[in-house]
Amino acid sequence: MATQDLDAERDAIIGALGPVVDGLVATFGPLCEVVLHDYRRPEKSVVAVAGSVTGRAVGGAMSEIGMRVLARGDEAADELNYLTRTRSGDLVKSSTMVLRDSTGAVFGALCVNLDVTAVHRTHALLGGLAGLGTDPAHTPVTTFGNDIDSVVDVILDTHRLLQHHNWAGLDRERRLELFRSLDEHGVFAVRRAVEQVAARLGISRASAYSYLSQARATADPTSQGGHP
Repeated sequence: MATQDLDAERDAIIGALGPVVDGLVATFGPLCEVVLHDYRRPEKSVVAVAGSVTGRAVGGAMSEIGMRVLARGDEAADELNYLTRTRSGDLVKSSTMVLRDSTGAVFGALCVNLDVTAVHRTHALLGGLAGLGTDPAHTPVTTFGNDIDSVVDVILDTHRLLQHHNWAGLDRERRLELFRSLDEHGVFAVRRAVEQVAARLGISRASAYSYLSQARATADPTSQGGHP
């Protein structure tokens, strides 16, 4: 199918889902947020939004979850009923459903976010009254932002903290591991990300591209693949 025809088909799918976004939030109420993403514009992927759980807005960027989906390309699968936390501490139950055209290519996603903070607190209170205790499970924090640069910065900061070293303190293998991990999280699917990472690490753009190329060349082929 011609590129122009595929774009028209994708536009039609996006257009048809607009009323679904509003309808879902009208059904589930103010604790629900639905976000429609068009991955053809990663830096401004949000094309429709209803509700306000993560503070998204039309024209905003995808989250790191969306970046991970984008990095997986056509191998991406739906991610359903996962828990995450916003940076403000709210507990969110989310589902990310990828959008495909008639060729099977992934070009967007429909994301549903439900604020379950009050439910979690009530559950903990009732458990405490019953003497059952609570499970101190560590729920990952997800960065939801309308600015893609801020999302990339937070992912980079998180990975540097996990390394417990600055760039100068990393040997070659750990440097490659850092670039490989950032790549798997979809960071480099975003325009200007290599330059941004280079600036944050204090290395040249050429060095960053070199490390990325080496990281991809040495990646395990079995790992290539798999709030929105």
